[in-house]
Amino acid sequence: MSGHIESDKKDYRNAAPDWKWVWRLGGIAAFILMAYCVAVMVQIVALGGPPASASEAFQLLRENRIVGLLRLDLPTMFAMPVYYVLFLALYAALKSDDGPIAALGTVLAFAGLTLFLAAPSALSMASLTDKYAAASTDAARAQFLAAGEAVMATDIWHGTSAKIGGALMQVGAVLMCAVMLRGGVFGRVTAWIGIAMYGLDLTHIFATIWLPVAGVVLMAIAGPLYPVWFFLVGRRLVRLSAEISVRTTSAGA
Repeated sequence: MSGHIESDKKDYRNAAPDWKWVWRLGGIAAFILMAYCVAVMVQIVALGGPPASASEAFQLLRENRIVGLLRLDLPTMFAMPVYYVLFLALYAALKSDDGPIAALGTVLAFAGLTLFLAAPSALSMASLTDKYAAASTDAARAQFLAAGEAVMATDIWHGTSAKIGGALMQVGAVLMCAVMLRGGVFGRVTAWIGIAMYGLDLTHIFATIWLPVAGVVLMAIAGPLYPVWFFLVGRRLVRLSAEISVRTTSAGA
């Protein structure tokens, strides 16, 4: 068994220089996502969560476009693509421990992210708000209000594609964290925190369908774990990149 583990580590080290920049970018991506999570938590406390109806969203966007877009989660649409870089870096770090599972986790995460990002965003509501404000008849305003409700029913938090995408992403992330437990690249604390938070987030997705209150509680537990996990993962990926840079320089000398 020890010989097998040592062999895996040698393979991992030999392949490392090819992934040095991917790890560095992955570390930066993790820190960006950490900052995003903290900013979202501060925003929710300071400004409130997403509006409950299209009329409320229209009012928010008319009174203060920036605050309205923030509460409609526009930053999420810019932050989520950063996950592509992070999961690629995690695959590069974990493929020597369990290549097939790491690859499956990455594919599921990528597929989930793509579905999630395909859902309508705050920009759709901003456009409808302008049309609603410019409408000259009650019938036209009612039409744009109905369109706004339809957009909110299919947005990144309520739409079927977004929920399926979120579930795929969480399953992929859980698989990646499970691989962390089997290797020596990441610590067990990092792995268990990831399994706990992504598992809670996955449960939250299904809980909101039948028990919305339970979904809120689950996210209240999982939410604070995200910045911690992103920090641990980002720090480790940056250190891996630095270690490989030093090793490559020493070998060249």
